[in-house]
Amino acid sequence: MIPYERRKKILSHLEKTELLYIDQLKQILKNASESTIRRDLKVLEEEGHVNLLTGGAAQLKTSSYEMPIDTKKHLHLEEKKRIAKHAASLINDGEVIYIDSGSTPLQMIEYIKNKKIEVFTSNTLILNKLYKCQFNCVLIGGEVSANIGSTGGPIADNLLSDIFFDKAFLGASGYTLKSGINTPDIKEVNKKRIVKENSTKTYVLLDSSKAYKKTCYKVFDIDECIIITDQINEILEEKGNYILAK
Repeated sequence: MIPYERRKKILSHLEKTELLYIDQLKQILKNASESTIRRDLKVLEEEGHVNLLTGGAAQLKTSSYEMPIDTKKHLHLEEKKRIAKHAASLINDGEVIYIDSGSTPLQMIEYIKNKKIEVFTSNTLILNKLYKCQFNCVLIGGEVSANIGSTGGPIADNLLSDIFFDKAFLGASGYTLKSGINTPDIKEVNKKRIVKENSTKTYVLLDSSKAYKKTCYKVFDIDECIIITDQINEILEEKGNYILAK
């Protein structure tokens, strides 16, 4: 079993129990040595997926930190582009769509610039990409979170409650079976829920690094949307409606 597969298996088992100890992981990963398991746990800790506890235990990490958009947009870039391109292919001329904040939804602009559609967005970074785009774009007002390139809060929520979409393309910080589609930013929670309720179809764009990641606030369950991703995992196979971007 390659390191990636071992680590995904560890995260999958942690999703189902509060703690796992080294001895338990040795039973789960039968051909892996203790030193290999400890290295895998260290990598998962460095990636922000788990907390390592005294006594050789590990648990899924709950994060209240939102990585700055200037950092996120350079991570897993090829996967994000593939997901964004596939998402854009689902849009037909004449549709009204919503594009959320986040580095992966932002990548969609490159692939929809020639479509005759109406775009509503809370993603402030889209403004720098509108040159030579044929679609109409409406930026939703509200409190600006410059760190993540987003507008949100009560003003944005009120505006969005009266707008209806054919398709919505959302971002998120992570997903697990228990915490669902999640985010560390409370202002993003209501905004995403309102958009989902007002959309005929809701897609969430999540590269594989977001799997098994748990942050503060649950937005909605993973079976309430269609996840577009670059890799399949046990969560999606068990519960998710998903599209594998090609």
